[in-house]
Amino acid sequence: MTYAIIGFGEIGQTLARAFARSGINVSVATTRDPKSFASDAAAIGPEVTARTLAEAAKADVIFLAVRFEQHPDVAKALPSWQGKIIVDVTNAYGVPDDDLGGQPSARVVARAFTGARVVKGFNHLVARVLEQDPAVNGGRRVVFLASDDDDAASEIGTLAENLGFAPIKLGGLSDGGLLVQAHGNSWGRLIFKDLFKKAS
Repeated sequence: MTYAIIGFGEIGQTLARAFARSGINVSVATTRDPKSFASDAAAIGPEVTARTLAEAAKADVIFLAVRFEQHPDVAKALPSWQGKIIVDVTNAYGVPDDDLGGQPSARVVARAFTGARVVKGFNHLVARVLEQDPAVNGGRRVVFLASDDDDAASEIGTLAENLGFAPIKLGGLSDGGLLVQAHGNSWGRLIFKDLFKKAS
């Protein structure tokens, strides 16, 4: 299984550090020339490699860590995303409900990435919290996952565990996704909830 993070801002770099901390290789990309951020990627660790958007799009699992408004541009990198898992880390802050057509933002993302299996996740915490060690006092920091594809959610759940987190599935994009969605001027009930799961 190969992994990529598209978007190398605060959240993208935080995710890259989580991969490096766990010794898992990951590509990082933006719409810019990778030479412009290659040194920043290398500084995180040898597991993190700067790639072009087209190269990163070849990964099996892709974390979408760009601004919500940029997701259509990323989707154009491939004519079809068939079989790939897209982890939607975006939040539609300030995006009017009318622009979403009454749909959860993750469903809007899913429509753009033709053929992909979309999992909403890793988006409910701000970067400064997400970047902290997920192991605390015998527990692990929770990340919420929502997807209409149970197998994809399970695969990302396993990855989340390998990254040190405790995944909790919330159901599909239209119900669970709303719990971790920030859009317009409204906030899902689980946004910013920094929870921990104790070992059983």
